[in-house]
Amino acid sequence: MKNRVALVVLIFSLNSFAQCTYTNHTFKTGEKLVYKIYYNWGVLWVPAGEASCEAEFKTINNRQFYHFTALGATYPKYDWFYKVRDKYESYADTFTLKPLRFMREVQEGKNQIYQDYVFNQRKGKLYSSSRAYGQPARLDSLKITACTNDLVTAIYYARCLDYSKYKPKDSIPITFVLDGEVCPSYIRYMGKEIINDATLGKVRCIKFRPKLIAGTIFKGGEGMTVWITDDENKIPVYVETPIVIGSVKAYLVGYSNLRNKMDCLVDKKK
Repeated sequence: MKNRVALVVLIFSLNSFAQCTYTNHTFKTGEKLVYKIYYNWGVLWVPAGEASCEAEFKTINNRQFYHFTALGATYPKYDWFYKVRDKYESYADTFTLKPLRFMREVQEGKNQIYQDYVFNQRKGKLYSSSRAYGQPARLDSLKITACTNDLVTAIYYARCLDYSKYKPKDSIPITFVLDGEVCPSYIRYMGKEIINDATLGKVRCIKFRPKLIAGTIFKGGEGMTVWITDDENKIPVYVETPIVIGSVKAYLVGYSNLRNKMDCLVDKKK
């Protein structure tokens, strides 16, 4: 009887792991994406800052990992209003893309936070060190599942999904760690749409809305909308979202070292 129970538990665990395991056909090491951020100031949209995402390999103790870096900053001339200097780093397994370490160093207005998370996927544990400006570091640990992402790997997870399996309004489960808590969430698939992009022209896109957790910048709920290229690269080309004060838009303005040919551009002659 005990053997049967153990077998059932093992099968359930493997099935749960399979549900959130994905194969990367989307990006490669060396890929870099650059965005310009616009802020809504009354009736005006003003260019307020830039953001970037980059993927590369890092070798530690003769083992290769993915090293993801996401940066965001307001232009200095707007720092008086709301200064942002954000840096997110994640190390992930090159086979499963599961996070192994996540670091967050941010300054958002008067909030300054440093977080360092170490994921022990084998034990299903996360060990964290968090420190707010002017306060001592806080050490903690919590249970995680095989499907738990950090904020950066969650972005690459969303890019690797096969959206052809879903119908508009379907929700796709996703779990991530935010501020020392495991947050079950989802991505709401909204279908496909052609948008006009200043850099790329007319682009066929996949559209979705991630459920956000309220924080120092973003409001909670499905307010954010993301458009990614409808091709093998699934590059985010346009994002719009309300924030705590006003709203922002992000436009892709540069990209390099894509893994696949960009097949999402609409022929201007059509």
